[in-house]
Amino acid sequence: HARDVQVRPLHSAAVLAEHLPSCMYPLPNLHRAPGTAAPPQEEVDPSLQALESRQEEILKRLYELKSAVDGLSKMIQTPDADFDVTNIIQTDQSSPLSTNGADLDLMLGKDYGALKDVVINANPSLPPLSLLVIHSLLCERYKILSAVHTHSSVKSVPENLLKCFGEQTKKQPRHEYQLGFTLIWKDVPKPQMKFSIQTMCPIEGEGNIARFLFSLFGQKYNAVTSTLIDSWVDTAMFQLQEGSSKERGAVLRSMNATLGKSPWLVGTELTLADVVAWSALQQTGTASSAPANVQKWIKSCENLAPFSSVMKLLK
Repeated sequence: HARDVQVRPLHSAAVLAEHLPSCMYPLPNLHRAPGTAAPPQEEVDPSLQALESRQEEILKRLYELKSAVDGLSKMIQTPDADFDVTNIIQTDQSSPLSTNGADLDLMLGKDYGALKDVVINANPSLPPLSLLVIHSLLCERYKILSAVHTHSSVKSVPENLLKCFGEQTKKQPRHEYQLGFTLIWKDVPKPQMKFSIQTMCPIEGEGNIARFLFSLFGQKYNAVTSTLIDSWVDTAMFQLQEGSSKERGAVLRSMNATLGKSPWLVGTELTLADVVAWSALQQTGTASSAPANVQKWIKSCENLAPFSSVMKLLK
């Protein structure tokens, strides 16, 4: 008959402990008997926590530096290269000249170490005056890093257009600016704009780019006011700038009637409609022959520094 036979252990715990070499260090028993309590967890060393926090801070700073360097590398190109910044690590009516600065991060998004860049291609044969005016208005509100370049497709550019943003005498580190604004004189049929949001299609047309740039002031209009502004912008682009002399005459009469009732084209404050319409009149050379109310309005525009500075480019 089979019987359970107990086998005496060859080595007792006491004997085994005595024969362990002194150079080894003990380890906790991973195979505890069922029901035994787990050993209390050891407290995290404060110095280790401080080291981990320091490492996270260093990694964050490295990421910001990498983003800034990536942004700079996009801006340093050969004259033959197109600027491409698509991958740069990136209420009531109010007046752009009287309200507080809007938050660009809320409107454009926030990325670590990224300077938001607006890059515009424009033909020097027809300078986009409205964009230059808006640039001056933006400079009154934000810290703008401005630059002008010439593409190889253009043989020569007048000196005044090369200096259309003036001299930026006080150069600061790139990350201290809020917005990058680069104008490239290039042989393009109409102005083109690229922005640092990766999913954003390039914007074409002076009026459309002007709408985008003017939105950076953070103004809010009701539906009626917004529609009127859009209507005047389209009228200026398609009838004043590109239309026949008969169409231009009709627009000037309509402007004259509107400006007889209010100081600006839409309401009592300067809007995008005024900027684009003024630019179209200057580009087509019809400002001097405009009716009386339009002439008065033109003088009101040119009394503002952003308009008067652009006027110097036309001389």
